[in-house]
Amino acid sequence: MTDECFREPRLARIYDALDTDRGDLAPYLGTAEELGARRILDIGCGTGVFALLLAGRGAEVVGVDPAAASLDVARGRPGADRVRWIEGDATTLPALDVDLATMTANVAQAVTGPSAWQGTLSGAFEALRPGGHLVFETRDPARRAWREWDREHTHRIVDVPGTGAVESWCRVLDVSGPLVTFRWTYVFAADGEVLTSDSTLRFRERAEVEADLAGQGYELLEVRDAPDRAGREFVFVARRPGRVD
Repeated sequence: MTDECFREPRLARIYDALDTDRGDLAPYLGTAEELGARRILDIGCGTGVFALLLAGRGAEVVGVDPAAASLDVARGRPGADRVRWIEGDATTLPALDVDLATMTANVAQAVTGPSAWQGTLSGAFEALRPGGHLVFETRDPARRAWREWDREHTHRIVDVPGTGAVESWCRVLDVSGPLVTFRWTYVFAADGEVLTSDSTLRFRERAEVEADLAGQGYELLEVRDAPDRAGREFVFVARRPGRVD
């Protein structure tokens, strides 16, 4: 089930205004350049920020996301015609032959069910050309990031152009093993409407992810640190074995 913040049109339209710090994307742009990737699949592309950055650098990009409202925002952005947008997920892709597949931000962790996760890795594998790479991040469970997902650390009021002031905050609803469920609340000053969006993330241990990648046929090349969250995340760089003659 797609979270309300991505599939509810009013929330999708303000998502980027409330999440302006996308310093996490710069390392992915650098990795795409490092790998010489020209054809790229952005899994969980959301409102299209990363896909459009890639397209602006001349890459051939496919952005896939299950949330129609988020894709509507993406399609309305300048340059959107340079990206192929697909409503769905990595398990429902058409035949592709990309150099690089990515899952930025919380995308990998938002795939919480074991079968859905295996399906996502398998779908990305099939989309890659032989020798192509999969790059994604996941938070280190040992850091227990959810301890700061409370009103004290997340409350803010943002003046969104064309919308007005929006107050928002987060609180954790449940922590059950590797699953953390939390709720964002949004209050629109213009009309007083209150909307909420519940999310669940799965915090996987590094060894678990490594085993999952191996099980789907990947060769794990490297586990990097996230420059924007030093010591708090694992960034996996994996490869589909083989080469193109």
